[in-house]
Amino acid sequence: MDERFNKWLLTPVLTLLFVVIMYQYVSPSCTSSCANFGERPRADEPGPPAAAGPARRAQAPPEQGERRPQLPPPPRGPPEGPRGAAAPEDEDDELGEPEDDEEEEPDSEAAENGSLPRFAPRFNFTLQDLTRFVDFNIKGRDVIVFLHIQKTGGTTFGRHLVKNIRLEQPCSCKAGQKKCTCHRPGKKETWLFSRFSTGWSCGLHADWTELTNCVPAIMDKKDCPRNHSHTRNFYYITMLRDPVSRYLSEWKHVQRGATWKTSLHMCDGRSPTPDELPTCYPGDDWSGVSLREFMDCPYNLANNRQVRMLADLSLVGCYNLTFMNESERNTILLQSAKNNLKNMAFFGLTEFQRKTQFLFERTFNLKFISPFTQFNITRASNVDINEGARQHIEELNFLDVQLYEYAKDLFQQRYHHTKQLEHQRDRQKRREERRLQREHRGHRWPKEDGNTERAVTEDYNSQVVRW
Repeated sequence: MDERFNKWLLTPVLTLLFVVIMYQYVSPSCTSSCANFGERPRADEPGPPAAAGPARRAQAPPEQGERRPQLPPPPRGPPEGPRGAAAPEDEDDELGEPEDDEEEEPDSEAAENGSLPRFAPRFNFTLQDLTRFVDFNIKGRDVIVFLHIQKTGGTTFGRHLVKNIRLEQPCSCKAGQKKCTCHRPGKKETWLFSRFSTGWSCGLHADWTELTNCVPAIMDKKDCPRNHSHTRNFYYITMLRDPVSRYLSEWKHVQRGATWKTSLHMCDGRSPTPDELPTCYPGDDWSGVSLREFMDCPYNLANNRQVRMLADLSLVGCYNLTFMNESERNTILLQSAKNNLKNMAFFGLTEFQRKTQFLFERTFNLKFISPFTQFNITRASNVDINEGARQHIEELNFLDVQLYEYAKDLFQQRYHHTKQLEHQRDRQKRREERRLQREHRGHRWPKEDGNTERAVTEDYNSQVVRW
């Protein structure tokens, strides 16, 4: 009797359990109703929402109806760092390099599926503008010319060029000497025109106008006369920096006593007159100058320095401000600087040291021995200025601000374009390897099948003879 009673009791219990389980999975409002099962909602709390029918779900937004599946976010690129993050300065210039604990950009830029993070370009560039692969012949007559703009990390990058490139014949740098000997393999000719190889041969911190008119003549004097009949390729490179950080860095440098008074500022065959280029201080230097005094001088060459040093000054009458009106002059200078920067073989950004290294190596097919590093704590970053002072610096450097936005966009597009090309070449290489493996297996299998067929035939013939 007890066994029969237990059987009758087990059936409804299992049925009830099955209904409860199905109710939890099927009911659309199960999450809220099951969690508060048996509890009444408080007076100050809303009750669980009613189950929405098909029509109601179609009209309801994602927050009220069924939650739509979320796609995973795109992979995030390496942090760009705070605004104005650059390199610390030494007593001559600045060191523009990344921190040791920073992730290496080539690794962090690549996602798990090999794709790159999304990048929204602001400027339209042609494929030719984005493709930079220089067939640099270090054994021939090609020359890299480094245009060194003050306070852009040029000192550190210049040291990389003479001490950190893997070469067949490395540059010879002796202790206590500021210049290194960078000769071509088997020749006594230099392949690098920079501060640490040839010195300031065209003047202290010579700009684009000076270098393009001076470098060919200087290299012909250094070269052997028998080589003058051969053509020579000059590949100009430079470094840029966030305008506000660069301006503050130059102010701190001048405050410590730097002047750059020996700069020639040659243009159209002459240096500017004192009336064309007045000085901002009466004595030997401007030591101890305050930021307000530094900003108030209308002749301060720190204002828009990057645009002026990259533009062709002969287009605007050099330093003669009466040659044309100010608005027309600024427009021509900015456009000239953009064109020259875009047409250069390479330029880097102080705030993106790893990407700068990556693009230089791919452009010239040269490898650095040790990776670049980024120092985000600099003298400029330690300067505490209010928002009003920052806005005033941006107004004084409004041309540099526009140039830097243009350069940053072009730099990022070139980086992503180069990475995409590398991904495509890697995929093509893997496909080619798989194809060769399949062909190798295909050549091996028919041979084995032929041996098997021959063995079977021979065995059959021997059986026929025996029969």
